[in-house]
Amino acid sequence: MAKEGTKTIVQNRKARHDYFIEETLEAGIALTGTEVKSLRLGRANLQDSYVSIKNGEAFIVGLHISPYDMGNRFNHDPLRTRKLLLHRYEIIKLQTQIQKKGLTLIPLSLYFKKGMVKVELAVARGKKLYDKRDDIAAKDAKREIDRKMKDYSR
Repeated sequence: MAKEGTKTIVQNRKARHDYFIEETLEAGIALTGTEVKSLRLGRANLQDSYVSIKNGEAFIVGLHISPYDMGNRFNHDPLRTRKLLLHRYEIIKLQTQIQKKGLTLIPLSLYFKKGMVKVELAVARGKKLYDKRDDIAAKDAKREIDRKMKDYSR
């Protein structure tokens, strides 16, 4: 996410390896003060996190934000479930996609945009093992072609 006015905190690189990304969208996230301070230090982990929809609200589960070092006894729980800030029609649209097509919602990245913390969500379909192997083979072939072209241009 290299848009102007944004600062990437953390990316879920494994998500692009494990899933086919069908659609992406941006959501806000409800955080406490010490969580934001910890995110400014870049102390978060998106691996094994996902989005669940319950009672018409979207929540991110498994997002680890490390406790703030200078925090007091009211510091946050690192793995607590956090509410995502989405419009009702967006939640309904996502819920129907997930139920109908067998897709899942995963966070791709966490970033600051104009001082606010945002999450890039993806509607994704899981890859099979042979799909992952095909991607790795294609990436290796591209790397080899680039290497040959670089040697040839000298």
